[in-house]
Amino acid sequence: MENSTALVLERPRQGRRNALTALSWWTPRHVMIALVAAVVVALLIGLPSVLIPNPWFGREIPTVWWNYTVWLVTSGLSGMLIATYVTTDESDAGEEGRSARRSSRLGLAGGALAWFAVGCPVCNKIVLLAIGYSGALTWFAPAQPYLALIGLVLTAIALIWRLRGQVSCPMPIPHKESTNEH
Repeated sequence: MENSTALVLERPRQGRRNALTALSWWTPRHVMIALVAAVVVALLIGLPSVLIPNPWFGREIPTVWWNYTVWLVTSGLSGMLIATYVTTDESDAGEEGRSARRSSRLGLAGGALAWFAVGCPVCNKIVLLAIGYSGALTWFAPAQPYLALIGLVLTAIALIWRLRGQVSCPMPIPHKESTNEH
């Protein structure tokens, strides 16, 4: 029998319960890595977007209240997501498969969207090259709250997906052997 796509059958609301169960199983090592990772993500987003005042980066458009909320929530969720990749046993350090890659892509996309959302709309070189200064103010700045929301949702989905996977045990789907009976 060949390994195939995993099928996880669960009752409604079982996923949320599995995610909370996975959090309750976290060791102090998981918590420490989540905290350190959250601080690193906060620095990676906060310094270039000047949510943390610094001498290296500048900001032409002032921040708005939701920038800080998105920044802190994204940092916390990302730190927790990174901690889900910590193994508790050396034997668990192998290939995690398609689900791990998919959740890491969602988390990365969520972080990138949050970074674009909280950054200065006219300080972002990518946006300026794509749509210019007036386009950044006219089109990109009003879209930033939506980017923030999408980024938070993607990061939260990735985290829940990873946490659920730590509790549930996927079962392989057996391939049906074709029989040619005449």
